[in-house]
Amino acid sequence: MSETTASDSDAETVDFDALPMRIGLGQFMDPTPEKLRFCKQLGVDDILLNMYRYSPDYPHMPDNERIPLEGDEEWSYENLVELRERVESAGLRLNAIENIPIAFYDKIMLGREGRERQMEHVKTTIRNIGRAGIPMFGYHWMPGGVWRNTDVTVRGGAGASGFDLDAVPDDFTHGREYTEEELWDNYEYFLSELLPVAEEAGVQMCLHPNDPPVRSLGGVPQLFRNFENFKRAMELVPSENHGLEFCLGCWSEMGEDLPEVIRYFGERDKLFYVHFRDVDGTVPRFNETFVDQGNYDAYEILSLLDEVGFSGLVIPDHVPHVEGDTDWEHRGRAHAVGYLNGMLNAIRHERGR
Repeated sequence: MSETTASDSDAETVDFDALPMRIGLGQFMDPTPEKLRFCKQLGVDDILLNMYRYSPDYPHMPDNERIPLEGDEEWSYENLVELRERVESAGLRLNAIENIPIAFYDKIMLGREGRERQMEHVKTTIRNIGRAGIPMFGYHWMPGGVWRNTDVTVRGGAGASGFDLDAVPDDFTHGREYTEEELWDNYEYFLSELLPVAEEAGVQMCLHPNDPPVRSLGGVPQLFRNFENFKRAMELVPSENHGLEFCLGCWSEMGEDLPEVIRYFGERDKLFYVHFRDVDGTVPRFNETFVDQGNYDAYEILSLLDEVGFSGLVIPDHVPHVEGDTDWEHRGRAHAVGYLNGMLNAIRHERGR
């Protein structure tokens, strides 16, 4: 399903399904030569690009290096091919585009006038992602984005972010209060319209949890906050092309039984790729921390992913800001990549591979 020809040129075909579970990098949108070299220097071969904060005025990439994902409503095939080719020129594989700007589909999420027009543009973007040879599209259902409202220090004085529900203002962020039924109806419309397009384009759609996974924020229900709602999401419009952008940090925030969740979705081939991070605490208050600290046993979880047959990409997600770090926390990510690769090698050694 994920075997795709990278473009209409003679580009090499990549069979992503034939690859083993592997540690990669992501959480950046600007594939500068420096970032791509850094990935290779860490022994990484696979990345994804997170376009969550994208705008034409994004300041951290020089004009002569910026990938022009232009347009206020959709991304073009040509721009996406240029993005993939830049990644491949550094000896890396582009596994996924993670997130389109909220403005591309906010009317769809909230059921507002103009959602049909937005849907046509999102369909075009999905077609272009598939045609450009990018096999996965990660998305979220958060009109207000990710919420963090506290800053903490963790091991050795490293900086990390957190969330405290008691500190959330009691007002409406999107004009009024919405009901869960409205959000579920809008989500069903989204899936019923988009999944057939994704299937035809050969794109796997990957759902991220709400972060933080609380019942409501700013008057907007946070649907993807628990195990039961994820089961409902995967069954709402059945498709082999629909699965999970499995963010361990969010699931840890929920306080769900992670081994049960992994076995359930792993047995159903719904774990498409993994954000590997952890937190201290669960909702209503928690904070980010290092990958080797937190609520769960990282080795147990990585071993279980291997046990259930997961063979996709694992990336460090949010990491603490350590001494001398950049705004991308490249030093914190280097620690996480090394830690994850060490565990993965130990698991393979134990299992005779």
